[in-house]
Amino acid sequence: MVRGVDVWLNNPVPPLEGSGTSGMKASVNGVPNLSLLDGWWIEGYDDGNGWAFGNGANPEDRRKPDAESIYRLIEDTTVPLYYRRSDDEIPHEFVRTMKEAIRTVAPKFSTRRMAKEYATRFYAPALGRRGIRFVTRVCSAGLPALVFSKEYTHGSTFDPNQTHS
Repeated sequence: MVRGVDVWLNNPVPPLEGSGTSGMKASVNGVPNLSLLDGWWIEGYDDGNGWAFGNGANPEDRRKPDAESIYRLIEDTTVPLYYRRSDDEIPHEFVRTMKEAIRTVAPKFSTRRMAKEYATRFYAPALGRRGIRFVTRVCSAGLPALVFSKEYTHGSTFDPNQTHS
């Protein structure tokens, strides 16, 4: 867990959002995002794992409406949710948002998912075009592993230590 942050505020100017890994890391560690609907947050936001703003205006016109949206969300939603405590002094609704951030983001935005998707969508088809049979298996660490067949489909032996053209 990463400590010290309660809400991850991200307000880039579209389309200048970076890769979004800081927001992903925050969510996986239970920190809800309050972010512009740009970059990864378009795909990651689900109305229960954080907060989103952005009205689709031109980038030159965004500062005022985005600032108003950010302040409205912080004042009307995020802060009240954080400070709404039950008798045990725990903000249960805010904690629910934190848990939802972990539950929804961790499986979707992980190295494991990315490696498996790259292997099946890109590497396997590319190798197949070169005549190399390829399967994805799970290695002992539970991560996807690329496994090549011992022979090319045209019959020659495949040596992973040899460069093939």
